[in-house]
Amino acid sequence: MVGAIVPAGGVGKRLGAKGHKSFVKLAGEPMLVWSLRALDLTREINQIVLVVHPDDLAAARRLVAAKRFRKVSRIVAGGDTRMQSVACGLAALAPEMEWVLVHDAARPLVTGDLIRAVVRGGIRFGSAIAAVPVIPTIKEVDKGAVVATLDRTRLWEVQTPQVFRRDLLEEAHLSGRADGIEATDDSMLVERLSRRRVRIVMGSHRNLKVTTPEDLAIAEALIKH
Repeated sequence: MVGAIVPAGGVGKRLGAKGHKSFVKLAGEPMLVWSLRALDLTREINQIVLVVHPDDLAAARRLVAAKRFRKVSRIVAGGDTRMQSVACGLAALAPEMEWVLVHDAARPLVTGDLIRAVVRGGIRFGSAIAAVPVIPTIKEVDKGAVVATLDRTRLWEVQTPQVFRRDLLEEAHLSGRADGIEATDDSMLVERLSRRRVRIVMGSHRNLKVTTPEDLAIAEALIKH
């Protein structure tokens, strides 16, 4: 069975939001609704744990009840960082969830097709992440000067969803905490484990992360068209 963790506690300073980012309106709905809806409607997902800022617990419960998301079984408070929040979500998953999907609420345009593809990849290989090839030319810079032009044919932009065997993700989080690592991406923790190769599943450039007001405008335009 597959349990989904949705970290939704981002502050949203770069977005200029008054509240937390996941509750900013996108096409008339709080942003987190779009991700929850996609996951709730995907047959392969059996449980959803929503992780929010402690101040948003009551609002999140009201929202989930109003939208009747039947798979959201737990709404829990997150930690000070994304890594801590995912760990809170892991602890709240039902014991029978053998596979874990992590998807950021800040990627509201995820589709059921992408969710299913990453779930299939994760179950086949033990871990899989959505990603897209880097399009722009990327420079490595030190103190304002170019050090190198990187080979973009080997560079991929990582997205969510990401799917892992549960025991593997739990081991990766334990190892990361023990070593004082603060990862912004769960696959980074899994990569640190010896002999653990994370497989890529082709994502979508539509599956953008909403970080700035410009991102929000683009996401809204994509939803309307």
